[in-house]
Amino acid sequence: MTISQKTTLAKPNELPKKWFHVDASDQILGRMASDIAMVLMGKHRPTYTPHVDTGDFVVVTNAEKVVMTGRKLEHRHYAWYTGYTGQKMESYQDRQQRKPEDLVIHAVRRMLPKNKLARQMLSKLKVYAGPEHPHQAQQVEDLEIGKKAS
Repeated sequence: MTISQKTTLAKPNELPKKWFHVDASDQILGRMASDIAMVLMGKHRPTYTPHVDTGDFVVVTNAEKVVMTGRKLEHRHYAWYTGYTGQKMESYQDRQQRKPEDLVIHAVRRMLPKNKLARQMLSKLKVYAGPEHPHQAQQVEDLEIGKKAS
């Protein structure tokens, strides 16, 4: 006797999107970013489908209070090309003082797949430097970051 099992594939706009809130105060940047990337991709759901955006929205507050282990704030640098000779470089510490939201956005972006779908997933990430955000109307739920389910 054979049992036929069917693999279900999610369709776009089939699943309702939830909104989650993450407080970045005293969170380690990389660990927090990997958990946020999982929610944006939809890997926290049993209906995860790689070619469909099944993820949820994530609102991150207190991005200015995120921490990094060791001396990465002084030793790691962002580098970019401006079109002129040479590269512009800026340490993570300088970037955190100037644009604290960029640290979280870049960390999450680099943990998403490198394709067009990732750009769509990244648009569901909302990052704010302070404790306030304008998304109370979406019934934002708190998301436990860094806690592994046992």
